[in-house]
Amino acid sequence: MCQERCFPSGFGYFWPNLFNRLHVDQNNNEKLRRTHRTAILFNKREQEAISLYCDKYKIRNKSKFMRKVIMTDILKKFDEDYPTLFEFEKPNLFYTK
Repeated sequence: MCQERCFPSGFGYFWPNLFNRLHVDQNNNEKLRRTHRTAILFNKREQEAISLYCDKYKIRNKSKFMRKVIMTDILKKFDEDYPTLFEFEKPNLFYTK
């Protein structure tokens, strides 16, 4: 019953099977296992801010949250710095050469 309400037509068979395959593959893949530990030190005010944020937004897994935030910023920076064939400046409506 939820399948009919939660998924648009056509996704009834595909979507749950896709999720199950991704979930199983991620757990069994040796390359995706987290084996390298990195420590981060915070001062008291930073730690309080993180705790308040996690309480407010009901974040239970701080490790997952911090990993997601850090990796999102890193991948965004990689995407911005990706080498291109021609270097173009960002378009500016008020300045022309």
